[in-house]
Amino acid sequence: MDWNHYRFRSLWPLPAPPAAVYAALERPEDYPCWWPQVRAVTRGDGRTGVITIRSALPYGITLTVRETRRDPAAGVLQVALSGDMEGWARWTVTAGGPGALVRYDQEVDVRKPLLRLLAVPGRPVFRANHRLMMRAGRRGLRRHLGAV
Repeated sequence: MDWNHYRFRSLWPLPAPPAAVYAALERPEDYPCWWPQVRAVTRGDGRTGVITIRSALPYGITLTVRETRRDPAAGVLQVALSGDMEGWARWTVTAGGPGALVRYDQEVDVRKPLLRLLAVPGRPVFRANHRLMMRAGRRGLRRHLGAV
């Protein structure tokens, strides 16, 4: 087992139309307005940018993000990640119940030296930290969508 390799999946049912959810997710520069753990987003050339995140644990993660797929018809936004983690992340927005169902998938290898050093004892804590971050993101996006 590679202790520095992670796969994550989160499902966010949201009481908003899928098109509105997709529109919010395709604007990462607005994430810090509604997602507390997303500390900063700097847009690059329109397809790239830098994002800094920090959740409950006392470390930040900085990632260069490069768009690899933007498909509004399929509800898919996908990016390649490099920096403190390398891999990919994908949002998939579909109709679900009275609103939208958002699926977030991520597969990464940790590159940040401190996190690699703490890989074995820290793994359960890192996974819990990710769950907390995703839960806060869902709540924040729900509030944000209610305000737009």
